Amino acid sequence: MSGDVNRPRLAVTVGDPRGIGPEIIRAALEDPALRDVCDMVIVGPAGADLPIDVVIGDWAPGGTAAAAGKSSGDAIARAVQLALKGEVDGIVTAPIDKFALLSGGYDFPGHTEMLAQLTGSRVAMMLASDRLRVVLATTHIALRDVPHALTRDAIETAAQVTRDGLREWFGVASPRIALCALNPHAGDHGRFGDEDDTLLAPAAREAGLFGPFPADTVFVRAIRGEFDAVIAPYHDVGMTAIKVASFGSAVNVTLGLPFPRTSPDHGTALDIAGRGIADPSSFIAATRLCAEIVNRRREA
Repeated sequence: MSGDVNRPRLAVTVGDPRGIGPEIIRAALEDPALRDVCDMVIVGPAGADLPIDVVIGDWAPGGTAAAAGKSSGDAIARAVQLALKGEVDGIVTAPIDKFALLSGGYDFPGHTEMLAQLTGSRVAMMLASDRLRVVLATTHIALRDVPHALTRDAIETAAQVTRDGLREWFGVASPRIALCALNPHAGDHGRFGDEDDTLLAPAAREAGLFGPFPADTVFVRAIRGEFDAVIAPYHDVGMTAIKVASFGSAVNVTLGLPFPRTSPDHGTALDIAGRGIADPSSFIAATRLCAEIVNRRREA
């Protein structure tokens, strides 16, 4: 899609074509306020009921999960190529189905891990809204695997990527970042587990973080303005907090990439796809935030 050369040019991937991706992208394209702030280059399969700018294969309604997964993975890979070549300034991704992605030949738990490998970057997954920012120290893994994956290096990497992202992408000059505890009451001095005392507390000191603080208070403190972001030890404790606080307006941001990438805070919603009831608010917010980050980087 052509447009003003000064506006951010964003690659928009269709995601799983069986889901609500095409509907929310169409709503974004029809939003006059959004058209004023960026140009969208739609990357996806022909037949996805959208004006596709960069065609990745074909899609026909009723296609298999594997075909949908291959289509969504191919679109992500192509969008990354465009961004690395400087042909677009950032990427906005519509939701994918993780099982379909694997069935389509892409062995990644999700966008975050795929983008990290394609760009050779150390990244962190953030969900951000105007009320709260949450970053994950571990992402899409089983709960039983969290104690093994939650290492000092994982915490310190999340802290550094978060600090850099808040400064460079969000304009926070001196980020205040809290670490959420792993165990109830931060272990209560070892009564409910000693990881918070033996692992998280030393890692927090080394990385310049506040905490660890219990999960049942740290997110409230951040919402009240005490912290600019909270690093959560595992997926659901962090994602539950941000989605309860801001579902529908939160945006998924992959920190640490050489370009901004955002996405909505929801999944493919296969059960309502095609019914015309999908809410595009989070996708529009994601597109607007990606454009804002591009502009902030240009001004730096």
